Amino acid sequence: MTLNKEIDYGTPASLADKQVTLEVDGHKVTVAEGTSVMRAATEAGVNIPKLCATDSLDPFGSCRMCLVQIEGARGYPASCTTPVYEGMKVCTQNDKLADIRRGIAELYISDHPLDCLTCSANGNCELQDTVGEVGLREVRYGYEGENHLDAAKDTSNPYFSFDPAKCIVCSRCVRACEETQGTFALTIDGRGFDSKISAGQNQSFLESECVSCGACVQACPTATLMENSIIEKGQPEHSVITTCAYCGVGCSFRADMKGEEVIRMVPDKNGHANHGHSCVKGRFAFGYATHKDRITQPMIREHITDPWQEVSWEEAIQFAADKLKGLQAKYGQDSIGGITSSRCTNEETYLMQKLIRAGFGNNNVDTCARVCHSPTGYGLKSTFGESSGTQNFDSVLKADVILVMGANPTDGHPVFGSMMKRRLREGAKLIVIDPRNIDLVKTPHVKADYHLKLRPGTNVAVVTAMAHVIVTEGLADEAFIGERCDTESFAKWQTFVAKAENSPEAVAELTGVNAETLRAAARIYATGGNAAIYYGLGVTEHSQGSTTVIGIANLAMATGNIGREGVGVNPLRGQNNVQGSCDMGSFPHEFVGYRHVSDQETRALFEAAWGVKLQSEPGLRIPNMFSAAIDGSFKGLYIQGEDIAQSDPDINHVHHALRQMECIIIQDLFLNETAKFAHVFLPGSSFLEKNGTFTNAERRISPVRKVMTPFAVKEDWEVTQDLSNALGYPMNYQHPSEIMDEIAQLTPQFAHVSYAKIDAEGSIQWPCNDSAPNGTPTMHADEFVRGKGKFMLTEYIPTEERTSRKYPLILTTGRILSQYNVGAQTRRTENVIWHEEDRLEIHPHDAELRGIADHDWVGIKSRSGETVLRALISERMQPGVVYTTFHFPHSGANVITTDNSDWATNCPEYKVTAVHVAKVSQPSEWQKSYRAFSETQESLLENRISLNEHE
Repeated sequence: MTLNKEIDYGTPASLADKQVTLEVDGHKVTVAEGTSVMRAATEAGVNIPKLCATDSLDPFGSCRMCLVQIEGARGYPASCTTPVYEGMKVCTQNDKLADIRRGIAELYISDHPLDCLTCSANGNCELQDTVGEVGLREVRYGYEGENHLDAAKDTSNPYFSFDPAKCIVCSRCVRACEETQGTFALTIDGRGFDSKISAGQNQSFLESECVSCGACVQACPTATLMENSIIEKGQPEHSVITTCAYCGVGCSFRADMKGEEVIRMVPDKNGHANHGHSCVKGRFAFGYATHKDRITQPMIREHITDPWQEVSWEEAIQFAADKLKGLQAKYGQDSIGGITSSRCTNEETYLMQKLIRAGFGNNNVDTCARVCHSPTGYGLKSTFGESSGTQNFDSVLKADVILVMGANPTDGHPVFGSMMKRRLREGAKLIVIDPRNIDLVKTPHVKADYHLKLRPGTNVAVVTAMAHVIVTEGLADEAFIGERCDTESFAKWQTFVAKAENSPEAVAELTGVNAETLRAAARIYATGGNAAIYYGLGVTEHSQGSTTVIGIANLAMATGNIGREGVGVNPLRGQNNVQGSCDMGSFPHEFVGYRHVSDQETRALFEAAWGVKLQSEPGLRIPNMFSAAIDGSFKGLYIQGEDIAQSDPDINHVHHALRQMECIIIQDLFLNETAKFAHVFLPGSSFLEKNGTFTNAERRISPVRKVMTPFAVKEDWEVTQDLSNALGYPMNYQHPSEIMDEIAQLTPQFAHVSYAKIDAEGSIQWPCNDSAPNGTPTMHADEFVRGKGKFMLTEYIPTEERTSRKYPLILTTGRILSQYNVGAQTRRTENVIWHEEDRLEIHPHDAELRGIADHDWVGIKSRSGETVLRALISERMQPGVVYTTFHFPHSGANVITTDNSDWATNCPEYKVTAVHVAKVSQPSEWQKSYRAFSETQESLLENRISLNEHE
């Protein structure tokens, strides 16, 4: 039991290393100075009754149940808040303490419903357990006097209820909201007998600022805060540890089960990425896995105007294989390809790219990860030598300065966002570089020291201007540069950034960032102690995304903020396995482990292992596949777990390309937008129905473990294997662990990775090899992977997408807390109660100029297309910039994004689109036509020929 978080989470070594010896009930125990008496007792094997104490929160001492007697001390202090000292003698059990505890328990029970047999927490109630532990057998006080038993129940939240009649006001929920989540949505209202837990200003949970992370529910020792699933279905009977399939944080969860039914998902306190915390998606939004929309039977059709036919797995696989072989015979070997998914496991992704390279016989493989974070790979590989983040998440707890650029952690990576907010509350300085007022700019007890509210598209100019300040003001860490970096490249870079044209004053009008504010931010980053950079898609999804990543790496090297805890360059990956899909060779130019296909030695390694000749030329990226399809040379596409018809830019172009193909194979849970253009549908399996691993944003390989039988019988890797065998390239894996063994054999960074080690350790951060058999939390500690760090020039080249009189506003896009990616999962959960449609955020000034009021329908038109959304008037925006999310297919957010892309990687420029916005009264023509197409496709699905009819 851990009750002293200062010891657990970063007490100075001088204190943590100092040991004291005390006596607990006659047992001698030695612990670190500063440890609480309760924890010391636990380490001595002695249990002390408690109600307000929990291992996830700071000591509080409100319940008085944990009182002890200390020799020489007055009274009976609370053991959870009393620190140990040398020679202390503690008594935890005697007649007097037993009487006190029974009296306290009796007072709690006297104001608590006597419904233990019917209570939803029966069998899992700490109050019930504690009452039994202290030996309370009767209550002398009746219910005739004042009590709280008629307090109204709050059922506003779709996932849990709040029953104040059962509340003992222990404050654990309030402290969890403050300490763990950092939202401060709950308070104790009133004093004495009138004390009660209140959400917001006496609001319901749904109306308040509660973000439904579940921390309060997890902390509650009674049935006051209880999951609705427990109330409806009772307590679970067994559990399986697995990993969340939402964002790149990679939270570990305990799936609590009844048979093969998931009753609830509980964050695993031993999870190395989340330490027992969660967000609304991972904690509660798992119902999509059993949603009625799941397609569980394979389907085929000759043309997209035909009804679907349900067929057996064997028929579907053979149909798909015959189609692909026929296309290659008619149009050539390079006429087909595949797209892997960042939602699938490492093993599934590895098998997918292996099928394409060895079974299809080409390198036409790409992934959605390139559409979001390929500039990270290019930029960090070029400067540091490895295309991944440098730290683990816990490293932020040792940062003195935190720079967040183009990311919104509280919405996109909420569990890490909570960890970051905790460090900021402890005093770390915060720099935010973002065109919007994201939550971190100002949130309870957290305020950005500097907000560089730049104009979209000017990232490179801002980062280079910060470098200018560091160089010209003599703030560079010359010792680090001389020892760890390529000095020749530094000299060239130093000369470049020192130019007057790169000064904050010179770029102020271009970027919209006040020169002195930028100078102050650069100074604090360079001189404020440990400085860490965290960035997201607001950095990478630009025409100069790779250049900005290079600029960020330059800043870290120039100031020596790399290679130890509390510093580093950390990309916040959007989906659960973005890092893994990149690691597993999903790019047309790279094998597993980021080795180029043209390298003869690497290719020979894979040819020997796979028993086939491999191509040495890179294949087609997704945009090249679309162009080739329109040209008539690319005809077949196998897509696993990806919805390019909604998520890729310039949707009209994407749809046109899809219509030109003769065989599109979709493997997914639902009939997504892309499946409406498909000829074969192979049912997928959710993360709850499969074994494998995910790799999160900190390079952490975590276990995904099957908790129930796949709805469609097969796991995804088995489907890929079946298709490969039908195509004539044999695969014969019996379990995903065998696939991981092959990955480890062929991939230097994974050399010591195995299921046995992952299950034993909980997770492993690669590189995991001879040099680091237990993994690598911090990269580049002694030297960069490439040897010497390389500085690179970051010339600002404006995007081709410019505002004009016709298109005067800039549209940028992002995500919201309650929804995930294209919404296929979260839209099929109660999360829609918080976000039921995509809206266009617009500054009040821009709205007033156009006569737009809140909730009005507005048309958004770009050079690529147009769509219609409801307006959300918001001070979060700056004048001249509008914003929307892309979670709902009929919103058409990507109809208006352009085909501009990063110069190095083709990563789409989602974040800069010039648009015209005006009040309208009806949907756009695209929305009308696509709705009609979708209704037709849904009708073809509803009227599909069933398997029995087909037979």
